[in-house]
Amino acid sequence: MTPADLSTTVLRAVRRAVDEDALRAPVPARVRVERTRPGGRGDYASAVALQLAGPAARPAREVAEILRERLAGAPGIGRVEVTGPGFLNFTLDACADAAAHRALLHRVREQGLRYGHGDALAGAPLQFSHAREVRAAVTADAVRRLVRAQGAPVRISCDEASDPDWARLGITVDAHGRPPVPLTEIRPVPAGARAGELLERLGPDATRWGLLRPAGHDRAPLGDELLVQGAGNPLFLVRYAHSRTHALTRGAERLGFTAARDEVSAEAFEEPAASALLAVIADHPAVLAAAAHHRAPDRLARHLETVAQAFFDFHDTASPLPVGDEKPSAAHRTRLALAEAAGTVLAGGLTLLGISAPPYL
Repeated sequence: MTPADLSTTVLRAVRRAVDEDALRAPVPARVRVERTRPGGRGDYASAVALQLAGPAARPAREVAEILRERLAGAPGIGRVEVTGPGFLNFTLDACADAAAHRALLHRVREQGLRYGHGDALAGAPLQFSHAREVRAAVTADAVRRLVRAQGAPVRISCDEASDPDWARLGITVDAHGRPPVPLTEIRPVPAGARAGELLERLGPDATRWGLLRPAGHDRAPLGDELLVQGAGNPLFLVRYAHSRTHALTRGAERLGFTAARDEVSAEAFEEPAASALLAVIADHPAVLAAAAHHRAPDRLARHLETVAQAFFDFHDTASPLPVGDEKPSAAHRTRLALAEAAGTVLAGGLTLLGISAPPYL
C-alpha cells in the first residue's frame, strides 16, 4: 500500500463515518499521511482526527476511535492504533505491502519517464505570462512542462520581445505582449543577471537548477557552488545518483544478472533503507501534481534531492550488487529493480525541469 493508497483508504473511512452519522463534520478534500517519526508506532501516521475534532465538536481521540473502527481490517492495513491526543497510527500488512511494492516497481518500469504524469489539470487551456527576465522565463517554461504533464494545454506569453539567449536554455514563447484572455503571471524574484552571462559562467543545466531550486519568493543563489562536483551541491547529488543507478545496471550485466521483473524478494523490501526509498518513489506522482497545481517547480527539485539521498542511503546499506563471495540472489535482483526505479524518477524529474540526466557523470 502506497501513501496515496493509504490516504484514500482513510478518506473513505471518514466519508463512511459521516454517511453513517457517526461524525458530523465536512469531509476533507484529502487526508494527509506521513511516515511515522522516530519513537512513533507503526509505518504511517495521520492527524486527521485532530483536524475533524473541532467541526465535529468531539474530542480528537473519540474521533480517532470512530475512524479506527472503520479502518481495522481494511485491505493492506495490519493494525490501527490511536496515540497521543488522537493520532492514527498504521502498521501495514506485510504480504499486501510486498504486493504493492511489486506493483509500484512494475508501474515505474512500464511508464518510464512518464511515471507520475496524469490528468489532474486536464480541461481548458491555461495561459501564463512573464516579464522579459531570465528567471521568470525559466520558471514559466518549467511550469509549462509540469502542467502539460498533468494534462493541461498551455500557452506562454512574454511582456516584451524574448531574449535571444533564452533558446539556449530551451525556452520558447508562444506570443509577445499581453493577450486579452485570463492569464496567470509568473513573477519570481528576478535573478539579477542576464541569460547570456549565466550561460557563459554556469552552462544551461546549472543555470536552470539555480533559478528553479529556490522558491519563487526567495532570491536565487547563482554562484560557482552550482558547479561543485560534491555531495554539498544538490544538483550534483541528484545527477550523480541518477548516473549511479545506470552504473549498477552495467555492473549487474557484467555479473550476468538483471533486475527482477515479475518475481521479487519480499525480504529485500523489509530493509529500512529500501522501504524509505520506495516511499519517496511512491510519492512522486503526488509531488508532480502539487508542483503543477501550485506552479512551483522548486517542489519537484526538492523532491529529487530527497529521492537522491534516499537512494544513496539504500545503496550504502543494502547493495544491489553482490559483495565479496556473494552470488547474485533474488534480493540483489529486487534491489537492482528498486535502484533502476529511483533512476527513472530522477531522470523524469530532471527532464521536467529542463535539465539533462546523463548516464555517465
